[in-house]
Amino acid sequence: MAFNENTRVKIPAILHLCRLGYQYLSLTGAKWDLNTNIFPDIFSSSIKSINSDKNLEDSDIKKLLEDISLCLDNEDLGEAFYKLLTGTSGIKLIDFNDFGKNSFHVVTELTYKNGDDEFRPDITLLINGMPLAFVEVKKPNNHEGILAERDRINTRFKNKKFRKFINISQVLVFSNNMEYDQDSIEPIQGAFYAPPSYTDAVFNCFREENPAPVCALKPEDDGVENSVLKDTNLSAIKYSPEFITNKAPDTPTNRILSSLFCRERLAMLLKYCIAYVQETKGLEKHIMRYPQLFATKAIAQKIDKGAKKGIIWHTQGSGKTALAYYNVHYLTDYFQKKGIVPKFYFIVDRLDLMIQAKREFSIRGVSVSTVNSKDELLDHFRLRQAVHNLSGKREITVVNIQKFKDDPDLLNTNDYDLNVQRVYFLDEVHRSYSPTGSFLANLFSSDRNAILIGLTGTPLILSDRRSRDIFGEYIHKYYYNASIADGYTLRLIREGIETNYRIQLEKALKEVEILKGDVDRRVVYAHETFVKPMLEYIIQDFLKSRIRFGDHSIGAMVVCDSAEQARMLFETFICKYNTEQGTIEPNQPMRVADPIVEYSIYQKEHGHLVGSLILHDVGSTDDRKQEIEDFKDGKIDILFVYNMLLTGFDAKRLKKLYLGRIIKNHNLLQTLTRVNRPYKKFRYGFVVDFADIRKEFEATNKAYFEELQAELGDEMNTYSNLFKSKEEIEQEIENIKDKLFHYDLTNAEIFSQQISQIEDRKKVLEIKKALESARNLYNVIRLFGHYELLEKVDFKKLNQLYNETARHLDLLNLKETVQNNVDTTNLLNVALENVIFMFRKVSEEEMIIADQLKDMLRKTREALANNFDKKDAHFVSLYDELKRLFDKKNLDEISQEEMRQNIEALQKIFDKVTELNRKNNLLKAKYENDEKYARIHKRILEKGSISKRESEICDALIGIKKQADEKILSNTKILDNESYFNGMLFPMTINSFESINIGLDPDSAEFINACVAKEYMNEYYGRVVA
Repeated sequence: MAFNENTRVKIPAILHLCRLGYQYLSLTGAKWDLNTNIFPDIFSSSIKSINSDKNLEDSDIKKLLEDISLCLDNEDLGEAFYKLLTGTSGIKLIDFNDFGKNSFHVVTELTYKNGDDEFRPDITLLINGMPLAFVEVKKPNNHEGILAERDRINTRFKNKKFRKFINISQVLVFSNNMEYDQDSIEPIQGAFYAPPSYTDAVFNCFREENPAPVCALKPEDDGVENSVLKDTNLSAIKYSPEFITNKAPDTPTNRILSSLFCRERLAMLLKYCIAYVQETKGLEKHIMRYPQLFATKAIAQKIDKGAKKGIIWHTQGSGKTALAYYNVHYLTDYFQKKGIVPKFYFIVDRLDLMIQAKREFSIRGVSVSTVNSKDELLDHFRLRQAVHNLSGKREITVVNIQKFKDDPDLLNTNDYDLNVQRVYFLDEVHRSYSPTGSFLANLFSSDRNAILIGLTGTPLILSDRRSRDIFGEYIHKYYYNASIADGYTLRLIREGIETNYRIQLEKALKEVEILKGDVDRRVVYAHETFVKPMLEYIIQDFLKSRIRFGDHSIGAMVVCDSAEQARMLFETFICKYNTEQGTIEPNQPMRVADPIVEYSIYQKEHGHLVGSLILHDVGSTDDRKQEIEDFKDGKIDILFVYNMLLTGFDAKRLKKLYLGRIIKNHNLLQTLTRVNRPYKKFRYGFVVDFADIRKEFEATNKAYFEELQAELGDEMNTYSNLFKSKEEIEQEIENIKDKLFHYDLTNAEIFSQQISQIEDRKKVLEIKKALESARNLYNVIRLFGHYELLEKVDFKKLNQLYNETARHLDLLNLKETVQNNVDTTNLLNVALENVIFMFRKVSEEEMIIADQLKDMLRKTREALANNFDKKDAHFVSLYDELKRLFDKKNLDEISQEEMRQNIEALQKIFDKVTELNRKNNLLKAKYENDEKYARIHKRILEKGSISKRESEICDALIGIKKQADEKILSNTKILDNESYFNGMLFPMTINSFESINIGLDPDSAEFINACVAKEYMNEYYGRVVA
């Protein structure tokens, strides 16, 4: 029986798509345009149908196909085609108003070919005959996981012969039908979606948030199934248990297909979830992340209910500006369907944030106007036209309130139009909008009908600015921990400064104090006696980091104690490390020592480091904008800042943050997360802490936590087998069955799912050895002609399971290799680093954000709640352990170190209870998922005097279960009389154990009988199993 990616994933996925409303199309006899892979007959009939008011002729369709083919030749990632696809004027390619009128087909192994170059996606989805999406699948535990598929698709993306096929595709799915691995920095396993690209695909997780099914599935159609199986020459798998298992709607592949390709979601995906972004290095095609999708839907649902305000809490780095962009599109159509003209405003409180917001909207193709004064905003409010730009683009106004947020006389209540719906996105609502100031009052009173959506990347923790009281409750939340799991943000490492250097800094401080007496500490910290050793440490550490990571593209930011210190650091940097560098303002010459030896060596190979001073009074706005862009592009290595760029600044290559001062509350979290953007294969962002922020971080983290709480085989064995007698072989078979008892040996798919949950290589290796022993025994049995023993177990199936186990073990090995990649690939760099750099840090520790503790608490509670055997001694022990942890400490009044210890303690409890639940579920599966008999099985094992072989206990209990269930089904009133039911069970118990040659003594028989009877009576009366 075939057991590969086709039978395990592809065919079940095709059948699932058929249940979602797609029609299977055999390629046998089908016709399609080899240049575009458009199916002209389907395209023609579909386009005529959805444009019935236009009376289209065949010549019109032919001309349309020619236009499409022409625009698909563009080097624009399909942007011109996408505009045709979503256009509302002229001939519609898709009917978005009545999406069900379009045609939906699914095909398999459609060849994408140009000359000698070709590839065949496993599954292609046709909308009105156009191949708008494809799906690549792999079997679980496949070698190299999804990484191999990602590398293949990236190679294809770069092949210009595939331009048309890439340009016409809108969304791609890649799955090896496994659950996501929460700890991997690479997409090794899971089901991912991505937009097309000419370079490297960006894989996104999709975690469905809708508790109900995304859409109603059609009933399974035997005729459709037979047709698909026959067309793919796989009729033989129809009744295999693995195939039946994989048709389930809740497999990872089928879940993501439902989430993305059910008709309602697909319509939203194509119309509103795609963005073309003109980055400095070229055009990119983005697709909405799943938190942005669910936030967008939540905003619309909130408005539907009449709400006028609310807060989106999406962690830093999760794309809040992009979310506002997507909502400009989504809400424009939402309101226009109601005959209302929407006007969108994005409100910030600093000039640099206005510049950045304008850039983010502009590169996505939105028309952006900016407002810097109350008069400009007043004029804008009085304009009556729907669109202010000549191109007809969707538009947004970015408002900087910095200069007029406290002006008491701003707007009058009669300045708004009832036919206009104003929507305000207020950025960083956790810090920017004081309820005692005049801006909010004026904004509220200017248009009582306006919708206010607050955006924040951190929780609302300041007592004097209760943003939730002002902006309402949370509309949608996406926490830092989830963002890390999804790969959108990195964890943080705090690096303490080595003791000797602290002493050196203290010495410098004292020298200045002796010279100048009692002075402002800002002056002290900006003095060259202090600044020079500080800068030397920074340069040494930065060079060391580049060498250590084997990556000379990473950048650094120095957050200075004052503007004066920033200037002094920058001037010292120029004079000492790069006198040839041009600067915005003339640099004051100073006497400095020669550069450190390490820098001279580094500079010869990699060139001079380049720095930039970013202060509000240095250079013009355009100057600073260019410097920031140069840093993002890798032309500048180090930024020296004071207050600017601490929030809202995104540069993926920024991986080292040098903190020279204490930053408080939200601003601390905002600043720290400047280095948490994913970049190449980095697992962490690094914070070098000159100021010792630990106390402030703990205070902020505690407040964060409070907000969260409120919300929420060995070779010798091979040789020894050859000398075993028939009886010994029989005994060995029983031993193997017993070792593998907890796993489903009849259904390879369920077996694969069961072992895929095991992350312990030692346990997987034990399973592999047992299966390897079975494989060896099979050959021994045949060698000596003991053919009757072949009936004892399905050896062919066990061989299949062995292969599956070996693949999972390979995957675990790959994960370990990927996780340790930095250490293993840069050993030489590290060795050289140790020769060059003669200093060390005091500490290096991960910074624990509070929602990691909250998430660990939730997971542990849920895992304990999911255990169905509360009498298990292991469960009782774990429950008591958790209780002791709660009794010992008040978890909302803890330090950073205590938080770390609690997370570790909870993680241990969680791991143990997860393992216990996994074993329980394996046992439950032996009894057709009947929890009653799993508990009875365990009670018999605990008694210890009946049988040590679990397989024997299982055989006997299955016999009791079969008889008891038949009796109850034929007469449920039996359970009304407990003593009668107890007596009826007794002979079943005795006979079932005698059938497997176990004679029960009276005490044992009574014990088992009582266990079985009690389980049935508890179930009948709905009693909670204590």
